[in-house]
Amino acid sequence: MTDQQQPMIHEDNLPGHESELEPKPDWAPRYPGSGRLQGKVAVITGADSGIGRAVAALYAREGADVAILYLCEHDDAKKTAEIVEREGRKAIIIAGDVGDRDFCDRAVAEVIDKLGGLDILVNNAGEQHPDKDITDISEEQLRRTFQTNIFGMFFLTQAARPHLKKGAAIINCTSVTMYQGSKELLDYSSTKGAITAFTRSLSENLVGEGIRVNAVAPGPIWTPLNPSGGASEEKLEHFGESTPMGRPGQPNEVAPSFLFLACEDASYMSGQVLHPNGGTIVNG
Repeated sequence: MTDQQQPMIHEDNLPGHESELEPKPDWAPRYPGSGRLQGKVAVITGADSGIGRAVAALYAREGADVAILYLCEHDDAKKTAEIVEREGRKAIIIAGDVGDRDFCDRAVAEVIDKLGGLDILVNNAGEQHPDKDITDISEEQLRRTFQTNIFGMFFLTQAARPHLKKGAAIINCTSVTMYQGSKELLDYSSTKGAITAFTRSLSENLVGEGIRVNAVAPGPIWTPLNPSGGASEEKLEHFGESTPMGRPGQPNEVAPSFLFLACEDASYMSGQVLHPNGGTIVNG
């Protein structure tokens, strides 16, 4: 696509290798599975590491086959696939840019071909770039952040829609920054506001078809995104300390929210947002 902004993987180290991060994020499910997603097929973007990996591991433990969509961290994606397969489920890995509509179309076609259907769509992939002043945000960065964080959700949901039947679930990843704001993440926070509005509007659009749409708004979570360039050094030094719990969260503390919204436990919920954020009170 000639008009597509290229991923900004040369500006910093994003999206970042979990294999190189110390200490390692805790992705492992904490409890035995109970078959809540038995026989389901899930697509998870950004599933190579961080929250996406934790969601993939938990979904697999609960019985789902998983398509792992990611940008370019091949070693991390293979590790996530191994985690899914150790749970006795099928895993496929698909590398590409969710901000590219053609990639989204190809990815969904591959999922249908190899896994036989699509029941759960988790729009988790995102990028962020800290800037202290709004004038420091280049047009390229602004366009790229929106391309990944919200355009990508539209493109993948559009590709998935013909395959989603009654009982399917879509879960989008928004952020506590949508509710609190973030003085160093102006463009990122703006996309998260768009994601929340997208979630509520898409829910209204699809609820009559028996398809539920919800979101999760994590607080500061220890993943490769922030230490690989998504946060300033000053913020990283005290990452998560401002939460009431006084620490950052781990990916496996967020994944259960994605599980709840994907399974029948949440059968009477649509258009809602869950807030695993360390105790921060938000109006949302």
